[in-house]
Amino acid sequence: MSETGDGGRVTRDGVEETGEQAAPTRITRRRALQVLGTVPVAAALDPGLLAQQPKPLQPAVTSQVPTGPTAAAPAALAAGPRFFNNHEWKTLRSLVDYIIPRDERSGSATEAKVPEYIDFLLSEKDANVNTQVQFHGGLAWIDTESRTRFRKTFIAASDAQRREILDDIAYPSKAKPGMSYGISFFSRLRDMTASGFYSSAMGWQDVKYQGNVFNPGYDGCPPAALEKLGVSYDLMQSRVSPQER
Repeated sequence: MSETGDGGRVTRDGVEETGEQAAPTRITRRRALQVLGTVPVAAALDPGLLAQQPKPLQPAVTSQVPTGPTAAAPAALAAGPRFFNNHEWKTLRSLVDYIIPRDERSGSATEAKVPEYIDFLLSEKDANVNTQVQFHGGLAWIDTESRTRFRKTFIAASDAQRREILDDIAYPSKAKPGMSYGISFFSRLRDMTASGFYSSAMGWQDVKYQGNVFNPGYDGCPPAALEKLGVSYDLMQSRVSPQER
């Protein structure tokens, strides 16, 4: 302990005492930081609360990546879509698989959880309202077109009938003027399907993406590519072929 300037003294714990009694309400900054760094704030104010603190059932931090049921999709996705109704959901799943079907290289868009990705984006509170309207309206347009042509919804139509509709809206340069709404919707759907698929693990494997891997044997740009570009590694001979006018 040490003497203070006004005749009092400071104990080792940082509590200042007067000549007659201690003043426990005065705590040094150092002591306060020590307390707050070792126990919760509530327990620091009332040490009796320490005995009431429930023990964690599991460690808060783990070094292992969860596998099996604990690594499953969030319950919200498992329970069904939040933005689409059941009929729209079935139609959407059918459409994205026409855009990216299963083949010998990878699974389909639905297997890569693309519908869940789109539903997540559109159900967020900050989702673009115009895109939300476009998707509700676009799926309704698909069904209206199918009923007009075949007197059945898109998912009830045959594969050939579905492809007939999609062929009319998949190629904007060849499409008829009356298909403009369907073209706009399908183009947007195709973009979001590609974004969802190629940002998934299945999509990475499909394009054989290896990440930031060190390549000790890189020999530069292949000679054929250099020749096509009209350039050379020799600084004095580098040139760019003039564009044809």
